[in-house]
Amino acid sequence: MSTQRPLSPHLQVYRWQIQMVTSILHRATGVVLTAGALALAGGLLCLMLGPAQWACFTAAAGAWYGKLFLFGWSWAFAYHLCNGIRHVIQDFGYGFSIPAFVRSSWLSVVGSLLITALIWACALNGGAA
Repeated sequence: MSTQRPLSPHLQVYRWQIQMVTSILHRATGVVLTAGALALAGGLLCLMLGPAQWACFTAAAGAWYGKLFLFGWSWAFAYHLCNGIRHVIQDFGYGFSIPAFVRSSWLSVVGSLLITALIWACALNGGAA
């Protein structure tokens, strides 16, 4: 008696498409947002513990790796927001044709990049718009 089951095609079998990438990115950005929330909680803890701990946290956040993390976190937020809005629109039954699905996938990516650029332009400009 054979217990072999048919194997499902894996990622190497499929040609990468924007819909596939946006689905994977939505899950990955959820993980990044969780890591950022933990970092934010750590920052608030440092603020509560006193000036020395807060200075250590702000020094790490102001270093190149801190800025890289903050940039990635802000992009993850913007992407997750745009893609979440796309999913809500689809929950109402719109945008299920293949061209509409591809278009909304690209809009999520491009929109997130624009939002991130806007956030960082404001942040690097001292908060002034």
